[in-house]
Amino acid sequence: MPTRFRWLLPLLLAACSATAAPPLPQTDPADAGMSAPRLERLHAFMREATDDDGYLGGVTLVARGGRLVDWQAYGHRDLARAQPMQRNDIFRIYSMTKTITSVAVLMLMEDGRLGLEDPVTRYLPELAVLQVVDGGTADTPVLRAPATPITLRMLLTHTAGFAAGLPGDEIAGELRERVDTRAATDLRGVVERLAKAPLAADPGTRFGYEGANTDVLARVVEVVSGEPFDRFLQARIFTPLRMTDTGFTVPRSQRERVVDITVMGDDGTLVLDDGVSARAPGEALTPYPSGAGGLYSTAADYARFAQMLLDGGTLDGASILGRKTVELMLRNHLTMLDPPVTQFSASEGFGLGGYVVIDAAARGVPGSPGQFGWTGAASTAYWIDPQERLLAILLLQHLPNGKPDDLPRISRRFQALVPQALLP
Repeated sequence: MPTRFRWLLPLLLAACSATAAPPLPQTDPADAGMSAPRLERLHAFMREATDDDGYLGGVTLVARGGRLVDWQAYGHRDLARAQPMQRNDIFRIYSMTKTITSVAVLMLMEDGRLGLEDPVTRYLPELAVLQVVDGGTADTPVLRAPATPITLRMLLTHTAGFAAGLPGDEIAGELRERVDTRAATDLRGVVERLAKAPLAADPGTRFGYEGANTDVLARVVEVVSGEPFDRFLQARIFTPLRMTDTGFTVPRSQRERVVDITVMGDDGTLVLDDGVSARAPGEALTPYPSGAGGLYSTAADYARFAQMLLDGGTLDGASILGRKTVELMLRNHLTMLDPPVTQFSASEGFGLGGYVVIDAAARGVPGSPGQFGWTGAASTAYWIDPQERLLAILLLQHLPNGKPDDLPRISRRFQALVPQALLP
């Protein structure tokens, strides 16, 4: 483009963003029972959060009753802040992958191929050697047999007993580090390495959030279905739901849409993360298709997945799950614990692949009992509220690193700004 016309580029990009195909039927906010002036509060907050001193940029999406109410892009997608963010830009969603993996497992349950109470060793016999740390040191651990076998439900609810950074997990955590599951080249290798490290607690006795649970489930999907995990997701979930920009890698022709991922540098300014996908956007996040956190996606694609759950397992004629299975998925499965909550919140339990709000008042954020959702490591989040027929998605690309001057977490503010726009 000639130099004298370069000022047009941001306008052209914005126009392309505005014409991105909507993932759901669109409607005016008022027709969906939401206030456009109150949604402007969300827009103002996001513009401020993505100004020159904040996040590079982000995308938000709100839908109610199966209709798209609000879909906005803010800021920029590159570290130079030269390319305006587009609504259909591609993000690393990390742990938001876990809900999708959970749906894959539940699909196989509906196929009659597995049951939630099945011991995982029925499908992965190599895990039969797992023991539990009962004292000692990392060099000379005292081990014993687990009191009960690991079931698929325990893996879905992060209660299998894997080391999860909780108090008392130090020995098991060190032994997990030594087997280095991140060096595996496929899911089979992940499980083989996990089999060499003991558990930190008896299965079913505590909630301990850890990606190993979900990567084991991804391997179960491979064994039971007889096909690679990524192919299963593509054939059974992504293609039927028309999630055209979701996968473990991004086609080279689309990699300019991948948003830069940042961390806070030592000098108090944002810098690119040092991971493979930061240096080569669109490349695989891990050497294997990680069910715990390996996917790229867009707000539009994830909205279709989330709307499928809100609609009881079906969207636009694509039947992914049955209605009763979705109801089971969205219930709190930590009722065997006292209290029945996660390590993160005394007001949230855990369903099959996401948190479940059990005390909306104690949580301190507007919402409903039964609200379900999860987050991703790079500051992404989604939630669905079946009571209000509401879904919301927040996509950013920043990895918090705990520095005193790091960017503030904004997902809770986002969670407050969406429901405040609901009309009486």
